[in-house]
Amino acid sequence: MTADLRRRFAARFPFIEQVSAPFADAFFAQTRLAELPARTPICDEGQQCAHLALVLEGVGRVYKLSPNGREVTLYRIYPGQSCVLTASCIMSRQAFPAMAVSETPVTALLVPPAHVRNWFCAEPAWRDFVFGLLSHRLGDIISVVEEVAFKRIDLRLAEQMMSALDRGERRLAKTHAELAADVGSSREVVSRILRDFSERGLIRSRRGEIEIVDAEAIRQWVEKAE
Repeated sequence: MTADLRRRFAARFPFIEQVSAPFADAFFAQTRLAELPARTPICDEGQQCAHLALVLEGVGRVYKLSPNGREVTLYRIYPGQSCVLTASCIMSRQAFPAMAVSETPVTALLVPPAHVRNWFCAEPAWRDFVFGLLSHRLGDIISVVEEVAFKRIDLRLAEQMMSALDRGERRLAKTHAELAADVGSSREVVSRILRDFSERGLIRSRRGEIEIVDAEAIRQWVEKAE
Protein backbone atom coordinates (compact mmCIF):
# COMPACT_ATOMS: atom_id res chain seq x y z
CA MET A 1 0.00 0.00 0.00
CA THR A 2 1.61 3.25 -1.14
CA ALA A 3 2.13 6.29 1.10
CA ASP A 4 -0.07 8.33 -1.24
CA LEU A 5 -2.95 5.87 -0.88
CA ARG A 6 -2.55 5.92 2.90
CA ARG A 7 -2.83 9.70 2.86
CA ARG A 8 -5.91 9.57 0.63
CA PHE A 9 -7.52 7.04 2.93
CA ALA A 10 -6.75 9.06 6.07
CA ALA A 11 -8.33 12.15 4.46
CA ARG A 12 -11.57 10.21 3.90
CA PHE A 13 -11.50 8.01 7.03
CA PRO A 14 -9.88 9.88 9.94
CA PHE A 15 -10.26 6.94 12.33
CA ILE A 16 -7.06 5.43 10.87
CA GLU A 17 -5.04 8.25 12.44
CA GLN A 18 -6.30 7.24 15.90
CA VAL A 19 -4.95 3.69 15.78
CA SER A 20 -1.51 2.35 16.68
CA ALA A 21 1.15 2.08 13.99
CA PRO A 22 1.12 -1.77 14.09
CA PHE A 23 -2.65 -1.83 13.58
CA ALA A 24 -2.44 0.67 10.72
CA ASP A 25 0.23 -1.47 9.04
CA ALA A 26 -1.92 -4.59 9.51
CA PHE A 27 -5.00 -2.75 8.22
CA PHE A 28 -3.36 -1.71 4.97
CA ALA A 29 -1.69 -5.11 4.55
CA GLN A 30 -5.01 -6.99 4.87
CA THR A 31 -7.17 -4.73 2.68
CA ARG A 32 -7.08 -4.27 -1.06
CA LEU A 33 -7.94 -1.51 -3.49
CA ALA A 34 -10.78 -2.05 -5.97
CA GLU A 35 -11.97 0.09 -8.87
CA LEU A 36 -15.42 -0.50 -10.36
CA PRO A 37 -16.96 1.00 -13.49
CA ALA A 38 -20.32 2.75 -13.19
CA ARG A 39 -23.42 0.51 -12.97
CA THR A 40 -21.49 -2.53 -11.77
CA PRO A 41 -23.52 -4.86 -9.50
CA ILE A 42 -21.83 -5.08 -6.09
CA CYS A 43 -24.12 -7.42 -4.13
CA ASP A 44 -27.49 -9.06 -4.81
CA GLU A 45 -30.21 -9.77 -2.29
CA GLY A 46 -29.63 -13.08 -0.53
CA GLN A 47 -25.88 -13.16 -1.11
CA GLN A 48 -23.22 -13.28 1.61
CA CYS A 49 -21.14 -10.11 1.71
CA ALA A 50 -17.61 -10.78 0.44
CA HIS A 51 -16.11 -7.61 1.95
CA LEU A 52 -16.87 -4.23 3.51
CA ALA A 53 -16.09 -1.46 1.01
CA LEU A 54 -14.76 1.86 2.33
CA VAL A 55 -15.41 4.31 -0.50
CA LEU A 56 -12.59 6.67 -1.50
CA GLU A 57 -14.12 8.03 -4.70
CA GLY A 58 -17.48 7.69 -6.46
CA VAL A 59 -21.01 6.83 -5.39
CA GLY A 60 -22.69 3.51 -4.62
CA ARG A 61 -26.45 2.96 -4.34
CA VAL A 62 -28.31 0.48 -2.12
CA TYR A 63 -31.91 -0.31 -3.04
CA LYS A 64 -34.74 -2.78 -2.64
CA LEU A 65 -36.41 -4.46 -5.60
CA SER A 66 -40.04 -5.57 -5.36
CA PRO A 67 -41.35 -8.72 -7.10
CA ASN A 68 -42.94 -6.53 -9.80
CA GLY A 69 -39.63 -4.79 -10.51
CA ARG A 70 -40.21 -1.53 -8.66
CA GLU A 71 -37.10 -0.05 -7.05
CA VAL A 72 -36.80 1.99 -3.86
CA THR A 73 -33.45 3.65 -3.11
CA LEU A 74 -32.54 3.11 0.55
CA TYR A 75 -29.41 5.28 0.57
CA ARG A 76 -26.30 6.22 -1.36
CA ILE A 77 -22.71 5.71 -0.25
CA TYR A 78 -20.38 8.65 -0.86
CA PRO A 79 -16.61 9.09 -0.39
CA GLY A 80 -15.70 8.66 3.26
CA GLN A 81 -18.63 6.32 3.87
CA SER A 82 -19.44 2.62 3.87
CA CYS A 83 -22.53 0.41 3.72
CA VAL A 84 -24.41 -0.13 6.98
CA LEU A 85 -26.26 -3.19 5.68
CA THR A 86 -22.98 -4.80 4.64
CA ALA A 87 -21.45 -4.11 8.06
CA SER A 88 -24.53 -5.47 9.80
CA CYS A 89 -24.63 -8.61 7.65
CA ILE A 90 -20.92 -9.30 8.17
CA MET A 91 -21.18 -8.88 11.95
CA SER A 92 -24.30 -11.10 12.14
CA ARG A 93 -23.25 -13.49 9.35
CA GLN A 94 -26.59 -12.90 7.63
CA ALA A 95 -27.33 -12.61 3.89
CA PHE A 96 -27.54 -9.18 2.29
CA PRO A 97 -31.20 -8.01 2.34
CA ALA A 98 -31.05 -5.55 -0.59
CA MET A 99 -29.22 -4.79 -3.84
CA ALA A 100 -26.09 -2.66 -4.26
CA VAL A 101 -24.61 -1.13 -7.42
CA SER A 102 -21.94 1.43 -8.30
CA GLU A 103 -23.83 4.50 -9.53
CA THR A 104 -20.61 6.13 -10.80
CA PRO A 105 -17.08 4.76 -11.12
CA VAL A 106 -16.05 3.77 -7.59
CA THR A 107 -12.68 3.41 -5.91
CA ALA A 108 -12.79 1.65 -2.54
CA LEU A 109 -10.67 -0.18 -0.03
CA LEU A 110 -12.08 -3.66 0.66
CA VAL A 111 -11.98 -5.19 4.14
CA PRO A 112 -12.46 -9.00 4.37
CA PRO A 113 -15.35 -10.10 6.63
CA ALA A 114 -13.11 -11.91 9.14
CA HIS A 115 -11.11 -8.74 9.75
CA VAL A 116 -14.27 -6.62 10.06
CA ARG A 117 -15.29 -8.87 12.98
CA ASN A 118 -11.85 -9.42 14.53
CA TRP A 119 -10.87 -5.74 14.48
CA PHE A 120 -14.22 -4.84 16.03
CA CYS A 121 -13.12 -6.62 19.19
CA ALA A 122 -9.41 -5.68 19.03
CA GLU A 123 -9.33 -2.00 18.00
CA PRO A 124 -11.51 0.68 19.68
CA ALA A 125 -11.17 3.18 16.80
CA TRP A 126 -12.44 0.58 14.31
CA ARG A 127 -15.27 -0.39 16.68
CA ASP A 128 -16.28 3.28 17.03
CA PHE A 129 -16.23 3.67 13.24
CA VAL A 130 -18.55 0.67 12.76
CA PHE A 131 -20.90 1.80 15.55
CA GLY A 132 -21.04 5.29 14.03
CA LEU A 133 -21.85 3.80 10.65
CA LEU A 134 -24.69 1.76 12.11
CA SER A 135 -26.26 4.62 14.08
CA HIS A 136 -26.06 7.15 11.24
CA ARG A 137 -27.27 4.96 8.41
CA LEU A 138 -30.09 3.24 10.27
CA GLY A 139 -31.60 6.69 10.82
CA ASP A 140 -31.36 7.32 7.07
CA ILE A 141 -33.21 4.07 6.31
CA ILE A 142 -35.98 4.91 8.77
CA SER A 143 -36.36 8.32 7.11
CA VAL A 144 -36.73 6.66 3.70
CA VAL A 145 -39.43 4.34 5.05
CA GLU A 146 -41.32 7.29 6.55
CA GLU A 147 -41.10 9.29 3.33
CA VAL A 148 -42.26 6.42 1.13
CA ALA A 149 -45.12 5.62 3.50
CA PHE A 150 -46.35 9.10 4.33
CA LYS A 151 -45.22 11.70 1.78
CA ARG A 152 -46.85 12.40 -1.56
CA ILE A 153 -44.73 11.54 -4.59
CA ASP A 154 -44.99 15.06 -6.04
CA LEU A 155 -43.55 16.49 -2.82
CA ARG A 156 -40.73 13.95 -2.77
CA LEU A 157 -39.86 14.89 -6.35
CA ALA A 158 -39.89 18.57 -5.40
CA GLU A 159 -37.54 17.75 -2.51
CA GLN A 160 -35.16 16.04 -4.94
CA MET A 161 -35.08 19.26 -6.93
CA MET A 162 -34.65 21.31 -3.75
CA SER A 163 -31.61 19.20 -2.86
CA ALA A 164 -30.11 19.94 -6.28
CA LEU A 165 -30.75 23.67 -5.78
CA ASP A 166 -29.06 23.52 -2.38
CA ARG A 167 -25.98 22.08 -4.14
CA GLY A 168 -26.04 24.99 -6.59
CA GLU A 169 -27.37 22.85 -9.45
CA ARG A 170 -30.35 23.58 -11.67
CA ARG A 171 -30.25 20.28 -13.54
CA LEU A 172 -30.87 16.69 -12.47
CA ALA A 173 -29.03 14.30 -14.77
CA LYS A 174 -31.48 11.45 -14.15
CA THR A 175 -34.01 9.49 -16.15
CA HIS A 176 -37.63 9.18 -15.04
CA ALA A 177 -36.90 5.60 -13.98
CA GLU A 178 -33.98 6.70 -11.80
CA LEU A 179 -36.11 9.39 -10.16
CA ALA A 180 -38.84 6.82 -9.57
CA ALA A 181 -36.34 4.60 -7.73
CA ASP A 182 -35.27 7.56 -5.58
CA VAL A 183 -38.81 8.44 -4.50
CA GLY A 184 -40.19 4.91 -4.26
CA SER A 185 -42.71 5.04 -7.08
CA SER A 186 -43.21 3.79 -10.63
CA ARG A 187 -41.78 5.43 -13.74
CA GLU A 188 -45.29 6.01 -15.06
CA VAL A 189 -46.37 7.95 -11.97
CA VAL A 190 -43.19 10.01 -11.96
CA SER A 191 -43.53 10.80 -15.67
CA ARG A 192 -47.10 11.99 -15.13
CA ILE A 193 -46.08 14.27 -12.24
CA LEU A 194 -43.11 15.67 -14.14
CA ARG A 195 -45.37 16.40 -17.09
CA ASP A 196 -47.60 18.37 -14.73
CA PHE A 197 -44.54 20.23 -13.36
CA SER A 198 -43.53 21.08 -16.92
CA GLU A 199 -46.99 22.35 -17.86
CA ARG A 200 -46.92 24.62 -14.79
CA GLY A 201 -43.57 26.08 -15.86
CA LEU A 202 -41.59 24.62 -12.96
CA ILE A 203 -39.23 22.44 -15.01
CA ARG A 204 -38.18 21.41 -18.50
CA SER A 205 -37.88 17.67 -18.97
CA ARG A 206 -35.49 16.29 -21.56
CA ARG A 207 -34.24 12.77 -22.17
CA GLY A 208 -32.11 11.88 -19.15
CA GLU A 209 -32.24 15.38 -17.65
CA ILE A 210 -34.58 17.63 -15.66
CA GLU A 211 -33.93 21.40 -15.79
CA ILE A 212 -35.36 23.46 -12.93
CA VAL A 213 -36.94 26.61 -14.42
CA ASP A 214 -38.77 28.19 -11.47
CA ALA A 215 -36.48 27.58 -8.49
CA GLU A 216 -38.37 29.95 -6.20
CA ALA A 217 -41.67 28.15 -6.76
CA ILE A 218 -40.02 24.82 -5.94
CA ARG A 219 -38.53 26.24 -2.73
CA GLN A 220 -41.82 27.79 -1.61
CA TRP A 221 -43.69 24.55 -2.27
CA VAL A 222 -41.28 22.46 -0.17
CA GLU A 223 -41.08 25.01 2.64
CA LYS A 224 -44.87 25.35 2.79
CA ALA A 225 -45.22 21.56 3.04
CA GLU A 226 -42.82 21.50 5.96
